[in-house]
Amino acid sequence: MSRGRGFTLIEVLVALAIVTIGMAAVLSALTSSANTTAYMRDKTFAQWVALNQIAMLRLSGQMTPTGNSDGTTDFAGRSWRWRREVTALQVPGLVRIDVKVRPAEIKGDDDTGWFTTVSGIQGDAVGVPNGYLPDWGVQTLPGLSPTGQNPGKLGAPGTIGSGGIGSGGIGAPGTLGSGGIGVQGGLGTSPPPNAPPPTPPPPPEPPTDPDSSQ
Repeated sequence: MSRGRGFTLIEVLVALAIVTIGMAAVLSALTSSANTTAYMRDKTFAQWVALNQIAMLRLSGQMTPTGNSDGTTDFAGRSWRWRREVTALQVPGLVRIDVKVRPAEIKGDDDTGWFTTVSGIQGDAVGVPNGYLPDWGVQTLPGLSPTGQNPGKLGAPGTIGSGGIGSGGIGAPGTLGSGGIGVQGGLGTSPPPNAPPPTPPPPPEPPTDPDSSQ
């Protein structure tokens, strides 16, 4: 009776090493996916915080002074740190607002570590009216002469030449009548229920034979 040969210690160690490497790769992929999902969630929340900051400045009814400022706010059950940079534009009465946001527990300086940056415009610039009121019924551009822009009219219809062919000649063409379109006639009325039937027309006379009269 012979015994069955089992696995050696080296074969078991090699199998365990292969399983360990495979499980490490799977865990690494799952961890990377979870970290990416968490980062995208935080980035989305940071954008909402920045948009809220710009919206509150616009709804305040006052112009935001130029310069930089920092602060913290609570949103979605977490604390967020924001930095606001307001700069003047070349157009008088307009300023540009840049808001950077990151979670409060993330460390960083004024230029790095931010999850998002949202830009907006605020201002009270109003264009000066020029007093021009367009006439929507006429296709005329402002500042241009209306000459040549008025709608044209149909010209008078031409006439056919009266030159003849041969000696007979062709008669002059007739003109179209100026009468309008006839009015559509109404529907006939039905006779009353007790009215007598209409009188049938007399029968036609039989034709006469010319030979019989001779």
